[in-house]
Amino acid sequence: MRHQLITRWDDKKLDAYEGYIDAVRTCVFAAVSLYETREGLRERVQEDAEIQAHMGDAGRLRGRAFERVMLLGGDDVVEAAHELNAVALSVDWQATGKVHGTLEEWRERNRAVFRSINAFHEAARTDLGVSGSVTGEQHPERDLLLPPPRSDA
Repeated sequence: MRHQLITRWDDKKLDAYEGYIDAVRTCVFAAVSLYETREGLRERVQEDAEIQAHMGDAGRLRGRAFERVMLLGGDDVVEAAHELNAVALSVDWQATGKVHGTLEEWRERNRAVFRSINAFHEAARTDLGVSGSVTGEQHPERDLLLPPPRSDA
């Protein structure tokens, strides 16, 4: 009976962790779309208002997913989620113009969010008892596939 209970909670944790990461990534990708459109790094497909509305919806889902992590996650997972939220918000803020920064600062914010995603993965894997790692010597840090700087930037 105890094994069934632990398995049930592990299943719920896995769902919560997966849902949270999916929500974070959705927010980041929407922010990237907004930023790159505004900066002329990508062709406009949607108006800024549409992208911002999508970002708002995605942000609400990220908040709900975060609450599930708060309810089910171990201490290290909760701390990793707090850190990830802070870094992900910095991406949102530069995309929407709430904070200003250079293209290199933008890129570093994006790198930081994916490092924080990896840290969250590590904490979640440990919490779930999954062996192995997603970082370290066998898994070198990979840079995002960001467009090259504009020649006029």
